This record gives sequence, C-alpha cells and structure tokens, in this order.
Amino acid sequence: MTNVNVELHCHTYHSSDSLMLPQQILQACERRGIDRVAITDHNSIAGAREVAALDPERVIIGEEILTTEGEILGYFVQEEIPEGLPPLEVVERLKAQGAVISISHPFDLTRGCRWSMETLETLLPHIDALEVLNARCWNDKPNDRAADLARNAGLLGTAGSDAHAPVEVGRAYVNLPAFSDADSFKEALAQARIMGRRSCPLVHIYSRYATWRKRLGWTQPER
Repeated sequence: MTNVNVELHCHTYHSSDSLMLPQQILQACERRGIDRVAITDHNSIAGAREVAALDPERVIIGEEILTTEGEILGYFVQEEIPEGLPPLEVVERLKAQGAVISISHPFDLTRGCRWSMETLETLLPHIDALEVLNARCWNDKPNDRAADLARNAGLLGTAGSDAHAPVEVGRAYVNLPAFSDADSFKEALAQARIMGRRSCPLVHIYSRYATWRKRLGWTQPER
C-alpha cells in the first residue's frame, strides 16, 4: 500500500494570527512533498473549505477549537464548532459528526490556553489521539511529554507544523498508509511514522505580525 505524507496542523488567513492564503499552502505542499494537508483554523472551517475547493483530493477539513481550557483538533469536520465550550462538549460534538479527535500541544505552557492534567485524564477515554509533535513548541519537552502520555494511554499520535506562514508548512508531518475518510484515516494513524522537527522559534514573529496587520485593517489581497 502506498504511503503518504500528511501535514495535520495548518492555518490560513481565516485564523486571527495568520495571513496565509489558500494557494500559498498548496504551493508549499507541492514543494515539500506533502500529499495531504489538514487545514485547522482557529474556531473556523471556512479556510479549510476554501482550500478544499482548490484541491479537494489533498485537503482534510479540520478545525482547532478553543475550549474553556485548551485547544482540540478535529479532522474530517462537517459542522463548525464554536469556541468557548467545555472540552467534553466539544468532544461529543465532534464524535457526533464522525470526526477524528486529537488534542493540540497538550503540554506547551507557552500558549495562552493550558490543559490541566485532571481535565486531560478525563478526556483520554473519549479521544483518538494526542499531538505528539508540534513544530511550534519552543523546546522538545512538551512534545516528549505528549508522546509519553499517548503511549501510556494507548492513543494514536498526530504531528503538524502549526503553520501560520508558507515557510512553516510541512515542517512536521506523519507518514502513513493512504486513506479516504475518517475511519480509514484513524486506521492509518495506527501505522504512522512521526516525521520532521521543531521550527526555529522566530516563526512566532509571523503570527504576531499577522495579528498586528489585521488590527490595522489588513484585507485579503485578490488572487
């Protein structure tokens, strides 16, 4: 069976801290050998739908949802889930639409939202995976802790660049058997190899710049 390289955490200009356009993502995927890409904007699937309209065979509709604690990644999302809900309610809403569920950067304490271990332990029986390599973590410790927890809990592992700019796309990804839907994706994740490495911490400048530009009234340029 043919294996594919899959980037599982990528943002577009529909996230408040990114200016990345759909075509820029697809061009970066072509350059870096990324066969499938999950578009996981903050609390929105509008960007994912926009990129999927250009390349439906490559794109997985995803969303990174801010809960009352940390953030949850959903893959093969059909209906957008709003921010600010309790974690278990988000999980239940994702499960109801057949999505695959992962927890993004569960131990990265530099994020504005943080998971408590108590909440994570409550969620573990109800989710499919943990993000065990997030390229935007400042050091290896958060990813190592996530990998240990996933292994001990018998959960699958996901990886992604958390890209907010084209230079980041494909920095971290999984290599796994080809899949066509949520069920086959989950099966393929059981055979995934975690690939890539952390980005230079300076990539955080891109998201801060994007936030600043939008506050000054940035609008999407015509393509």
